[in-house]
Amino acid sequence: MAEALIIVDYTNDFVADKGALTAGKPAQEVDTRITELATEFAARGDFVFLPTDIHVAGDPYHPETKLFPPHNQENTWGRLYYGQLAKWYAAHDDDSNVFAFPKRRYSSFAGTPLDQWLRERRITSVHIVGVCTDICVLHTAIDAYNLGYDITIHADACATFNPDGAKWSLDHFKNTLGATVVSGK
Repeated sequence: MAEALIIVDYTNDFVADKGALTAGKPAQEVDTRITELATEFAARGDFVFLPTDIHVAGDPYHPETKLFPPHNQENTWGRLYYGQLAKWYAAHDDDSNVFAFPKRRYSSFAGTPLDQWLRERRITSVHIVGVCTDICVLHTAIDAYNLGYDITIHADACATFNPDGAKWSLDHFKNTLGATVVSGK
């Protein structure tokens, strides 16, 4: 049975030192692990999904406009994938098992075709990585739980700018969502 790796929001704005809403060094430190996982999943014929936050400059209707500085705006450097993942994606963007798509909410499922794509491929198990552990990774995991997927969170491939939020989220994944939380190879 095929599995899916969901790489949430691993972009310059969330990871790079000059990113508009960066998690900085903790996010940069998971670059290698995220890329290793993407390589692993693609090599064995599993699926890799790259949902990426997208915003329109000056959008007064999006709720994040009131909460965060402008970030991941369409057609900007900030919305491009960061580091090794950027190179990996450039080499795999034509692969039939790699899908990049925009998302407009914290969850990778909200308003996107992700659930449909997973079900069409008979995928029941998702592995989730990326940033921010306590925001977009968390909301993606909650929706995956509510939709009935088996969830694995790779703690060594998630990061956030809030260490307390990360700890709480990892506990929540395990104790409330019944997710498997792993770290290391």
